[in-house]
Formats: sequence, structure tokens, C-alpha cells
Amino acid sequence: MQRYFIEEAYEVKETYSISGENYHHMVRVMRMEPGQQVFLAFSDRLAIIAEITEITDSVVLLKEISKEQKEKELPINVTIASGYPKGDKLEWIVQKGTELGSHQFIGFPAKASVVKWDHKKLAKKTERLNKIATEAAEQSHRQFAPSIALLEKVQELIELFSSYDKVLVAYEESAKEGEQSSFAKTLAELKVGETLLIVFGPEGGFSPEEIKVFTENQAILCGLGPRILRTETAPLYVLSAISYQFELV
Repeated sequence: MQRYFIEEAYEVKETYSISGENYHHMVRVMRMEPGQQVFLAFSDRLAIIAEITEITDSVVLLKEISKEQKEKELPINVTIASGYPKGDKLEWIVQKGTELGSHQFIGFPAKASVVKWDHKKLAKKTERLNKIATEAAEQSHRQFAPSIALLEKVQELIELFSSYDKVLVAYEESAKEGEQSSFAKTLAELKVGETLLIVFGPEGGFSPEEIKVFTENQAILCGLGPRILRTETAPLYVLSAISYQFELV
């Protein structure tokens, strides 16, 4: 069953009206007809099963059949912050990270980042990544489509640290030194509904100066096991581990 994200909070209505891109996808791409059912996922994470009652030239009208009962979201809100990597790796991180349950993605210019985007390119890239996240959220039947924030300065990221319950920095030197407890200890301390920011470097990792600033602002350095992971692999490892910790154990 197809899933569509609605940019408004859920309200009880006799009829729900769908237009714009969702209308185009329903009518032109999927060629849906009255009587077919879809999921409608609202901005407050509530989703319903709705049945198409009428299709006009500009809107699809639906009625609620039932509410989706199964919880699809991670019990903690996880934000993935990635130093801008090369090529389309950030798109990969957003797509696969959405499937694995990330709440938000942040991109930022680390010292080792080769990619340099101006304000105009950042806006265009944000639009594309939002589309990728929405499509991945639909595919994975999530109740929430992650948001995207692409920053122009690393200081903007540091200023966000205080808004999270925990901040971790994946640091390859910690892994090389055999540090394996900080990640597990932090997950054990987090409670349902709390927020976690995990910061990953680009190819080349973080400089000692960046690490010093991060730790001065209360970030915790952590290793991710004995192997050194690529910049696009590490976020997926972390999200998988979090899913296991909170959803499978």
C-alpha cells in the first residue's frame, strides 16, 4: 500500500484532500481509482489508512478507514551530522539512514571536506535530499520523513550541541586506541523520547583542532569497534546498533 506524507498535523475530518505532487503520483503515476486505499502520514507522526472516494481534475478525496497501529519510529530521536563527503555519498547516507530510522540529517563543512557549496548550491542540494528522504520514508513505511539541514559553518553545528541530550563524535583515533565503551554506555543511559546527535567526519576524518572544540563543548568521543569505517558506512552502523538496542533486545 502506498504511503504519502502530509505537511500538516492530523485532524479528524470527513474528507481528506490531496493535491500537488502527491496528487500527481496517485493519479498519473500509480493510476489509482476510487475504492483503493493508501496510508496518509501526518506531520505529528500519526498515520491513517484512507480510501479514495473521488478523483477530480486537481484533487484526490479520501475518507479515513482506520489508524495505523504499529509504531515505526525509533524510541529515541537520532540526528546524523556528516562532514560534507565527496560525490553522492551524502545522498546515500540520507537514503539508507532514513530507512534505518534517523530523525534528522545535518551536513557541515569539516576541515577535511573537499566539497565546497555556496548558499545557492546548498539550497538546491537541500531540496534534493529532502526528496530522497521523503521517498525513502515512504518506501520503508515510516510515520515521519526526516528533515535536512545543510550548514555553511561548523560553528553552526557546535551551537546545536546544547539542544541534544547526548552528543557523540565518531573518531577513528578512538577506535585505533581500542575505545569501545562510550557508544554502548551512552545508549544505555538514553531514555525513550530523548535526543542523540552523532557527528561523523568526511574522508580524512577530523583534525585535532576540531576534536578539541567538540570536546570543549561537551561532546563525547567514541570508537565504533576495531575496524575503521568509511564516512558513508559509519552512520549506518550506528543506526543499526541503535535499532538493535532499542527495538530488538
